[in-house]
Formats: sequence, structure tokens, C-alpha cells
Amino acid sequence: MNKVFSILLAGLAATSQAALAKENGFKEFNTMGSMGCMLLQECTDNVRRIRSIEDIKSAYPDSIYSAIGHEINQMLLSLDKIGVMVFLADQKYFPVGHRGVYHTVSNNFFLNDAFMHRQSTLMSVMRHEGWHAAQDCMAGSIENNMIAIIKPEEDVPKIWRNMTEKTYPKHSVPWEAEASWAGRTEGMTMKALESCAAGTMWTDYKPTPLTNKWLKENGFIK
Repeated sequence: MNKVFSILLAGLAATSQAALAKENGFKEFNTMGSMGCMLLQECTDNVRRIRSIEDIKSAYPDSIYSAIGHEINQMLLSLDKIGVMVFLADQKYFPVGHRGVYHTVSNNFFLNDAFMHRQSTLMSVMRHEGWHAAQDCMAGSIENNMIAIIKPEEDVPKIWRNMTEKTYPKHSVPWEAEASWAGRTEGMTMKALESCAAGTMWTDYKPTPLTNKWLKENGFIK
């Protein structure tokens, strides 16, 4: 009897998910369509805003985050100042293998809750997606839909460049290579976000020639 009841519940849950997917304009979960629905904040089921490491701890009471609490909190503080919200979101919205995503239009980023119970993963994803927010800031303002590399391409360690070339489309390598570097480097993203929040991005980090040209042409710097 319990087995039959469990099967009925599973069937109802599947039907409910299918109806939700259809209602929000995508065919199934764990696809680019479901992620787009989340990014546009049209899909909000089990999507929770994160304001401090305490919110993460509440979601994973059996996990330990003692090694990363300060850096996470400092990044979240800077992100809040510049208008970027961070969400812990149900894994059903992410394509398989996606652990996090930053959205240059809404200026928010989302963490896949299937992976954030591990402090090393949480830290690397926060740094990586936070670096994309800093790249958005480097491109003039997070209010536009542009991102710009922060470091000269030749400064990126070859290990991260090579790894990125194997896993990302060619056109995105410059941005993803330095984000991968930042994702594994203590304090790198934290400092860039603090610079963005303080309004000193273009003095703390010398814009590359193309970015400098863009910033001047659009009136961000003289």
C-alpha cells in the first residue's frame, strides 16, 4: 500500500512539474530554457536569496563553512552595494553540470543548490560568478549588458587558459579564463568587487586598450 501511495505521489509531482514547465514556456527542467526562466525570475520555486554565510549554513546544517565565511560575507556585502543579488536555486533549473550562473541583464547570479553543501565548491563558484559581476562593472556599469576582461590576457596563468579552451566556446575564453583563475585564487574576486563598490575599478585595475577605448567613447572615463 505504501509503495502504491509513493508511486501515486511521484506521478503527481511529475505532472505538477510538467505543468509548471509548460506554463513558463519551456518543455522540461535541467535545460537552457528552464535556466532562462530562472534568470528572468519568472520561475521562483525554491529560489532563495542569500545575504550572508548564515543563510547558506541554514540550508545545509550538516556542512562546515568555517574556512570561507569571511570571504563569502565580504563578497556578498560588495555585491549588495553594487546592486547584485545572489540566489540559492533548485537544481531543476540548471542544465546538467552547471553549478552557477551570472546574468548580465538582471545583474543577479544563481547557485545550484545540489552542489553548495561543499565549502570548496561554494567558494569557487562564488568567486567565479562574482568575477563575472566585476567584469560587468569594468565594462562601464552593471546597468548595461556588457562585460570586459579585467586583467590582460597574457597575465592569466596558462593552466587556466588551457583548461578553459577545452571546456568553453572559443569566443568566451578570455572572460572565462580569468574567471576560472579568480575562482581558485583567495581574495581575488573579493578585492575586485570591493573596488567596484568603491567606484575605483578603473584606477585599481588598468583597463585593457580596447576596454579603455570603449569607456572613453561612452563617457565613463575622460
